[in-house]
This record gives sequence, structure tokens and C-alpha cells, in this order.
Amino acid sequence: MKYITKYKSPNYNSRNNSKIKLIIIHYTALKNTEEAISHLCKKEKKVSSHYLISQKGKVYKMVDDKFRAWHAGIAFWQDYNDINSISIGIELDYSPRGKNNKFTSKMISSLQKLIIRIQKKYKICKNNILAHSDIAPFRKKDPGKNFPWKSLSESQIILNFKNLKKSDKQIIEHWFNKYNFKTKKQVIIFILSFIGYDTRKVNKNFKLYNDLIKSYGFRYLNEKDKVNNKLIYNALIKHLFNFLLTKN
Repeated sequence: MKYITKYKSPNYNSRNNSKIKLIIIHYTALKNTEEAISHLCKKEKKVSSHYLISQKGKVYKMVDDKFRAWHAGIAFWQDYNDINSISIGIELDYSPRGKNNKFTSKMISSLQKLIIRIQKKYKICKNNILAHSDIAPFRKKDPGKNFPWKSLSESQIILNFKNLKKSDKQIIEHWFNKYNFKTKKQVIIFILSFIGYDTRKVNKNFKLYNDLIKSYGFRYLNEKDKVNNKLIYNALIKHLFNFLLTKN
């Protein structure tokens, strides 16, 4: 894979020896690649990413992996607050309201190749390839409900969930009953927290809870499904089972 390296963002600093653990996928929400490059390379914008992928599949390397790019903002995953220090940020030239409102086959092909390369280099597990909305569900939606996560799972780049046997589901539900989880909402919050999501304020805040399950639903449920507690609960039981069975 060849990178275009002529454009360099000044917006980075040291990782302070933090190990790279995550890959974060974003969209630019800008008109085109040229505007995205300009935005990410302006010092006063104070934002950047390691990579930018165009609609035609060209990959721009804007910040060296060894540096801490400024792409995640206020975020949280698996008890980490400084996501920028432990992640690689990939921006996609996509805007839901622009002419670039398609995740083209060339873009996704380049993204898959790039993720595989980064995964291999830094030994990043499949569970840690994330959406911006995974690490900041209360303020971000990207890469959005139309992003083709299925193509990544079918290519074995991210975790491809196996269906649960009825007996397996019963075992998991029995465990939750044993430890006095009385409602589906309690189970949902526990599993989301276990996976890595920020659930610190959702117990008593209905809006934040809805934002969180909507974010999860956009990624893991069919976009035609109406997000509700029952669908989220069943998806998360399956997610937990698969999460526990895999180390990568």
C-alpha cells in the first residue's frame, strides 16, 4: 500500500511511550478530500488524524504513527480517557449531507488494507477497531449508521459474531439472575461497560442512556431495526458471548 505523504499536519504531540491499542474510524463531514486536507493541516484548527482516505481510495498519511494525533477529543474506552495517546485515527472523506455521501468500494478496500496493516504492526485485537461514536457516543455519530461494518466482519477484520445456542443464552442469563440483575436495562449497562463503553452517567440519565444504546444499535443492528431495549439486550448477550470467546 502506497501513502501520499506530501501533506503534513502540525497538530500532534508525544504519545509519552503509550502503547497503540485502538484504531478509530471517523468521517470528515466536509465537502471533499481537498477541504479535509486543508482542515486537518491548519494549526489553528487543532485537529488531525494519522490517515485520510479519499472517495477514490487514495490514502494520505498526515501524522506519523509514533506521534499522538488529535482526532478523538473527549472520549473513553475500557477505562482510558486519553484515547489519542493509545490510538490510530483514520478519517474517511465522507459527509452525510454532501456529494461525497457514499462509502465507495475503493475507499472501503483501502480502509480494509490499512486496518490489516496497522493491526499486524501493533498487534491490535479485533475488538479494538472502533467507531468515533463508540468512544464518544454522547457527542459523535461518525462514521454513521450507513458505514459498512458488515464488510469488515465478513473479511474477518473485526469480530464476526457467532449465533448463540439457546443453551448458551440460558447459561448467561442464569448468571445475571444469580447475581441479582433484575432488569434488561441493568444487564445492558453492565455488558456495555464490560465491552468498554462509557456508562458512568447513564444509570440516572435517560437521555444519555438512549444516546448510548442508539450509538450501539447503529453499529451492531440492522439499520431497518428500530432500536429498543429488547433488540439491544439480545444483541449484547450475543456480543458478550463472542467477546468472552475471543482474544483478538
